[in-house]
Order: sequence, then structure tokens, then C-alpha cells
Amino acid sequence: MKNFDVVGVGLAAIDFLGIVDEYPPPADQKICMSQFTRQGGGPVATALVTLSRLGATTAFVGKVGNDELGNLMRDQLEAEGVDITHMVMEPGLSSPPAFIVVDQATGRRTIFWSESNVPPLHVSEIDQDFITSAQVLHLDGLQMEAGLTAARWAKEAGMTVVLDGDTIRPRMEDLVGGTNVLIASQSFATQFTGTGHLEAAVNKMRSLGPELVGVTLGADGCMLSRGSDLIRKPAYAVDVVDTTGAGDVFHGAFIYGFLQDWPLEKTAEFANAAAAMKCRKLGGRAGIPTLDETMTFLEQH
Repeated sequence: MKNFDVVGVGLAAIDFLGIVDEYPPPADQKICMSQFTRQGGGPVATALVTLSRLGATTAFVGKVGNDELGNLMRDQLEAEGVDITHMVMEPGLSSPPAFIVVDQATGRRTIFWSESNVPPLHVSEIDQDFITSAQVLHLDGLQMEAGLTAARWAKEAGMTVVLDGDTIRPRMEDLVGGTNVLIASQSFATQFTGTGHLEAAVNKMRSLGPELVGVTLGADGCMLSRGSDLIRKPAYAVDVVDTTGAGDVFHGAFIYGFLQDWPLEKTAEFANAAAAMKCRKLGGRAGIPTLDETMTFLEQH
């Protein structure tokens, strides 16, 4: 029996978020924020928080500094029920922050982020038995060497490997080829494949190895391809406050549906709903729904 439903290897960060009436032009200005918050972020970390709120068992593997921000990341993940026993906290290093300015009119955001001086996870810092103690391995490509090794271990153990395709880095093609499920942002899909035609981009990504490829389309929902099935599901309309983390929440909710062995259409609708609900609050995690909240939302829509 597996110890966890999902183990994630990737990035954790702390987001500093503020809402402004409109994004200012480049000039010497002082802008008052109508709201401000500080909360955990990072693609894999936020997806795991989503899974935990939905009722799955999760564990995070990543590296941060043993500083104020690193301790805050650890504490917030632990408070959400995410196992952090294999989270590496390196003394003397500065953990990665992100500064996010949200446009009040649209909910769109501009992200300024830094990897700080925390080096990537080394392969020697991940444990094969721990990585393979789950049903699913979730990656974001931001710990490339550790991610490639973890993906190989997971495949050998018969696990499902899910990749959040958002940032293109060296050896990304190798990582895509080592995954079972790739869910990419629209910008990643077009840049990675060199085509703006979504179906062509999906087919090109599938040709590298993943059995299931999806593209998140923001306000337009998502497109998913598996076997001979190609489905497109519209997004749910909500009063958007902030879109930060919506893709990460989509990934977590999609993996939850996958764990339940739901049909692809139901999984897509569920992930769209969770991502939309998140957008009603400021920050990537404040608005993440529980399972009951998501099911109620779907019944009402």
C-alpha cells in the first residue's frame, strides 16, 4: 500500500501580493494597494495544497533556505497537511520570493520572482523509496535534474508522472518524454512546439511520449487530448479578484480527478471549477476550495 496519493518535486515560494486600481506605466510613482497579503506559492507546492484540501495525502520534496521565508513555507505546507519531512532547508541561503501586482479591473497579475541563491535539488538529496511511496509524482520542471531522476524512478515503479508545463528550461524535452500526463499553459504549448495552433501543439507534445496532454486556456477553460479523444471545456464564470495560482490549482484538482478514475470530461469540469473558485480571492491559496465546496459549486453551475 502506498504511503501517499501524490508526491511533488518542485518549487515552493512566498508570494507578496497587492491589488492596484490599474497597473502603472514605468515611471517614478507611488501606488496605494487596496489589498495586500503574503502567502505560500510555487507550482507544485500549491497543487499539493489543493490536493490536501480536496482530501488527498501529499508530500513535498524541494529546497529552500533556512530563513524566515523558508520557515514560513514549511509551516504553511505542514498546516495544510502536506508532508514536509523531505523538504531540504539549507542554512545561510535566501528562500525565493515573488512580488505580484494584481490589476483590480481584470484580476490579471504581473509576477516578479527570484530563485534567490538556493541551488536546485541535487539528485543525492532525493530518496528513491520516498519518491516511489505514492501513486502519482507531480513535477514542475523547476528542479530539472532531480525531476528527471524522480520521473525515471516513478516510471520504473509503475507510478503516473504528471508535469506542469509552464517554464521552458534546458532538457525540458527529456522531461516531457518521461511523463505520462502533461498539462501545459497556453504560452508554454506555443513556445515549446513552435506553433500557435493548439491542436497541432497538443499533437506535437503527445508525440514525445505523454499519453494525456492538456492545455490550460485561462478564461477560455482547457483542452485535453487522450487516445482518440479531444475535448474542450469552457471556464466557469466567477467574479475574478486574482488569477494567481489558478493553473496550479487546476493541476491539483485534475490529479484528484485522475486518482478517482473519473472520466476525462468530469475531471476537466472539476479542475475548471476549482481553478475558477480560487480566482475569487487574492493569492494562490486563499481561495482553494474543499471537495464539498467544489461539488456544491458544480451542482449550482
